[in-house]
Amino acid sequence: MARVKGGYATKRRRNRMLKLAKGYFGSKHTLYKTAKQQVMKGLTYAYRDRKQNKRNFRKLWIARINAAARLNGLSYNKLMYGLKLCNVEVNRKMLADLAINNVEEFNALCKMAQKPVEKHYDAIKKAQIANYKKVSAELAKQKEAVAKARAERKASR
Repeated sequence: MARVKGGYATKRRRNRMLKLAKGYFGSKHTLYKTAKQQVMKGLTYAYRDRKQNKRNFRKLWIARINAAARLNGLSYNKLMYGLKLCNVEVNRKMLADLAINNVEEFNALCKMAQKPVEKHYDAIKKAQIANYKKVSAELAKQKEAVAKARAERKASR
């Protein structure tokens, strides 16, 4: 079998890989084999973390909005629901920026969102109270029926 010399193409390919490994620690930036492994690993991390970066920023924005909303007496979900009821379409990135840099404007948004939320939760509370009264009345009737049945059984003995 004939001997194959690497030549220009092989050297160029290896140098391209070593260029990508520039700045890596130890032999990972000098030796071709380890550099290639580390570059492949680095590229998989880069692909994965481009997606995770978006998640992390969303988490950060939500945390900032929640902290600022609680200063105004609202929780995060109530604030977002109230803004939705008011037809205010501001994304979380802008809300977080407002919460940090323009506190007065954020407070105004919180006040705007608070009114429809209070109405909504008041309606829910009224419905729960009505349901509770209805259920408690049914339970009282059932207790009376059980007490009657016991009294009849005692009388028949």
